[in-house]
Amino acid sequence: MNDRMTTPWGEFALTRFPEDPRERLRAWDASDEYLLGHLAEEKVPLSGTVVVLGDRWGALVTALAEHGPTQITDSFLAQEATRLNLARNGVETGAVRLLTTQDAPPERVDVLLVRVPKSLALLEDQLLRLAPAVHEGTVVVGTGMVKEIHTSTLELFERILGPTRTSLAVKKARLIFCTPDPSLERAADPWPYTYTLPEDIGAVSGRTVVNHAGVFCADRLDIGTRFLLRHLPAPGARRVVDLGCGNGVVGTAVAVADPAAEVLFVDESFQAVASAEATYRANGVPGHAEFRVGDGLAGVPDGSVDLVLNNPPFHSHQATTDATAWRMFTGAKRVLRPGGELWVVGNRHLGYHVKLKRLFGNSRLVASDPKFVVLKAVKR
Repeated sequence: MNDRMTTPWGEFALTRFPEDPRERLRAWDASDEYLLGHLAEEKVPLSGTVVVLGDRWGALVTALAEHGPTQITDSFLAQEATRLNLARNGVETGAVRLLTTQDAPPERVDVLLVRVPKSLALLEDQLLRLAPAVHEGTVVVGTGMVKEIHTSTLELFERILGPTRTSLAVKKARLIFCTPDPSLERAADPWPYTYTLPEDIGAVSGRTVVNHAGVFCADRLDIGTRFLLRHLPAPGARRVVDLGCGNGVVGTAVAVADPAAEVLFVDESFQAVASAEATYRANGVPGHAEFRVGDGLAGVPDGSVDLVLNNPPFHSHQATTDATAWRMFTGAKRVLRPGGELWVVGNRHLGYHVKLKRLFGNSRLVASDPKFVVLKAVKR
């Protein structure tokens, strides 16, 4: 696979993170190329503060590194990919400022480049956070594949920053041009969003959930998690991991049911881990909890965990893939002690039982309905 992106700033070797020699997806796409080409063609001045929001794998900041851009991302994996790609292309990491969506944004933004995220809520939250730093001279350009840019996307730019239009499509990619209007009156940022859980889901029935923008199913309990909450294992596991924790409601349910349990909440999303911690704190749960943004179970010692609970994602941005689930399952097998259990909820059609049998040598159906299954695998 060609891993080199050609831009007006040169050619760059790029990879996703974690690196996988079998990976068929590139670390950039036509929307990144379109944006970089536009900046060069229009001679957009890049001498001020350049902020790149939502750079998927660091392609944009790597290409623009000589201009000292600031990257803002919700993804730990994207941040690690950026570090890797900078190093691969001989750029000091210090040339680029790496921020998360939970960090305070720069106080002044002269060029704002937005890689449109899948989550409209995350885009809303981040534009509202950045709006005070944008001035009437700020150049604002968004980019995304045609299928990622909707009328609602353009309305957000218009409502929060100012008049907005789009470019013609090139290679199924499109640009968004926004002219900032500092006099615009904006509503307050509605995120994070808090709601009360329903009454029929076990230990956390009627409890509080806090969701930061961009976390899966931010304004309600998703049906897969609801199904898992109704079929959680009996209390007794001492070290428990809520893997891919999202808003942390599963790990919080474990802690509510068994205050003696030590729960590790882990996700690659900075917004998710902030949500999990806020959800846990909002419910005043006694006991011990740890909150970690990271690459799955990396850093968790082998054989140190009694129970892993997992609702794996099956998308990476717009691409459907089982690579993330497979890495979560293999990580779980490594960290579980003998006799430890991995519990997984997933859509029936994903066939996770096949993967679990191949990896663990066993897989038991705990519960099922027409849409979901809860599966258990035991480390022998």
